[in-house]
Amino acid sequence: MMQSMQPRIILLKEGTDTSQGVPQIVSNINACQMVVEAIRTTLGPRGMDKLIVDSKEKVTISNDGATILALLDIVHPAAKTLVDIARSQDAEVGDGTTTVTLLAGEFMKQAKPYIEDGINSQIIIRSFRKATAFALKKIQEIQVTVKKDDPREQRELLKKCASTSMCSKLIAYNKDFFSDMVVDAVMCLDHLLPLNMIGIKKVTGGSVTDSKLVRGVAFKKTFSYAGFEMQPKTYNDPKVLSLNIELELKAERDNAECRIDNVEEYQKIVDAEWNILYSKLDKMVASGARIILSKLPIGDVATQYFADRDIFCAGRVTQEDLNRTVKACGGTILTTVNDIREADMGQCELFEEVQIGNDRYNLFTGCPKAKTCTLILRGGAEQFIDETERSLHDAIMIVRRALKNDSIVAGGGAIEMELSKELRNYAKTIHGKEQLLITAYAKALEVIPRQLCDNAGFDATTILNKLRQKHAQGGKWMGMDITSEDIADNFESCVWEPSIVKKNALTAACEACCTILSIDETVKNPNSNYKAPKAMPGM
Repeated sequence: MMQSMQPRIILLKEGTDTSQGVPQIVSNINACQMVVEAIRTTLGPRGMDKLIVDSKEKVTISNDGATILALLDIVHPAAKTLVDIARSQDAEVGDGTTTVTLLAGEFMKQAKPYIEDGINSQIIIRSFRKATAFALKKIQEIQVTVKKDDPREQRELLKKCASTSMCSKLIAYNKDFFSDMVVDAVMCLDHLLPLNMIGIKKVTGGSVTDSKLVRGVAFKKTFSYAGFEMQPKTYNDPKVLSLNIELELKAERDNAECRIDNVEEYQKIVDAEWNILYSKLDKMVASGARIILSKLPIGDVATQYFADRDIFCAGRVTQEDLNRTVKACGGTILTTVNDIREADMGQCELFEEVQIGNDRYNLFTGCPKAKTCTLILRGGAEQFIDETERSLHDAIMIVRRALKNDSIVAGGGAIEMELSKELRNYAKTIHGKEQLLITAYAKALEVIPRQLCDNAGFDATTILNKLRQKHAQGGKWMGMDITSEDIADNFESCVWEPSIVKKNALTAACEACCTILSIDETVKNPNSNYKAPKAMPGM
């Protein structure tokens, strides 16, 4: 009787949701599977696109895994892990975001029956990590290093990598046109390959092949006053002055008070304001600058003043464009026009204003200080141009990675099938449960060629059986050939990917899987507006 009267110990606030044990791990795996199903069909050259409408009715059409996962409003805490690994793959490598999500989901799917059979998740985690380490070692052994000594051979490598990256995008039919453009853009940069020195501008209208690469800085013409049209639109070897100064007559501040006795004193105040403005303008003209850019507005008086002296000016230039111009042309962004020195001004070989579509663009080319470029993208629909920008971003990241890590492997499921074969052979040398788990890991790698077949409408079973046979016979680069609905040597077919893409995908997918498998309890605190039930009277 005394035992039944023991008070109940409550550790958590009433209303807290807790679930634990094997059902919790299985539940998390099921949630991740739902996320994987959402992007499964986007993989490969025949992958489908997703149309996503957000809460603000903005429409996005994309087949980029990271973009889709970022736009999906995923609320399940465990499933958000897949969003994180896709984002990290996008930031680190730029491509393979769908691949890494599919691999993570398949690893969990293969682990699920063993979890339900009562195998401790730590054994599965240890086995998967061992298999990943072995796979990374094998990639290191079979990857092909391309010589950097031959610029022509290196350029071909970069073009093939960019082309492979764009195969699964909306711009796949123009991949030759864009792969040249992407390689040229990356080659314009210095040895550090800074991504922010490649500007991307979008102009609606025209054909996608009207897109062009400007070897320098380009930005859209800013708002201007009437005198602007009198200014010259082309300069050779001009000096460029970048400012963060407002060159405009402003109305008096609110609540400002100025007491005067007569009209002459008022006129003196007005004259002083004009004299301050003209003093600034005279100093700029005296500096010898032919192009004046400012982050703040340049008024009608200043615009006409510069036009009379054949000087080009642009106000309200965005911070990003102004920074890129300064990095490219040299000089600094000044906050005062007193004591303008030669070192404070930049220079370029040619400045011109050109018409692109319905917009006018200011182009700075032949910039001596830093190597930079701008991609001007054209296309019919705004959504198409946005997807082109995302596709080119992936390709640029891949080319940068290929320049820094000049090792490549064959794509199209070839490397996954080779790793699967090697892991199966490796599993036979291990005793105990780990043998089963490493074999399951090897089977999970086959999800990439299988999904490529499914998305293209091919018979996955037949293709995979052919691939297993060829890899067993030593054909390590045999992969799927989309064009002939068969298998082919993808290294000979130039379906190349930087090996860093596969290494990063395997590592990230394994870590995500291990993270999910190691969670055996979820504690969800109640919302702040949750009202706990009132105690009974007399308690």
